[in-house]
Amino acid sequence: MRAPAVAVVLLCAALSQAQDRAWLDSLSAYWGRINADYRDPGHSPLLPDDRARFVELERFAPDERFRVMAVFKPKAGKPFAMRTTTDRQPHYQAVGELRFVVAGKKERLTVFRNIDLSKKPGYADFLFVPFTDLTNGEETYGGGRYLDLKAPLARQVELDFNRAYNPYCAYGGSYSCPIPPLENHLEVRIEAGVKAFVH
Repeated sequence: MRAPAVAVVLLCAALSQAQDRAWLDSLSAYWGRINADYRDPGHSPLLPDDRARFVELERFAPDERFRVMAVFKPKAGKPFAMRTTTDRQPHYQAVGELRFVVAGKKERLTVFRNIDLSKKPGYADFLFVPFTDLTNGEETYGGGRYLDLKAPLARQVELDFNRAYNPYCAYGGSYSCPIPPLENHLEVRIEAGVKAFVH
């Protein structure tokens, strides 16, 4: 291999390592903020006894295989009442669908907007992706997990399951948590993001 070609290969490798480091740093900062909130009595969903022992949420090791590029197909749905773990039925609207390949399988997830929440200052661009997968009830919370995105979504969207978090219901208490619709069930094991909480 000639010297210029070697230099190009080395440069590409260095750029890839820098991008990986930036992603890991961003992921660490993301979970650091969540852990800080969970330690804070004013923000934590944890019960007092659990919070007294809390250090950080247990999660899968970061895995690039669960950081995928999805194709977003916009399609506005009719407002509907999403089921929750209580009698509360907040109104959501589908804004489109994400299509992607994860763990070697073609999958899709519907993206939702909480209609009432979107009217509040600071939440106009908030999008919600609740999902279930084949780890639920074993390594992860039985009621599924959530991902957040921000509008507007481009045609290509990074979907990072390493950021998947639990609904507050996973930690006890009397919370009312949206139940992922059946259309958002993934027939694969998503071994990324937060794990089930052990009280």
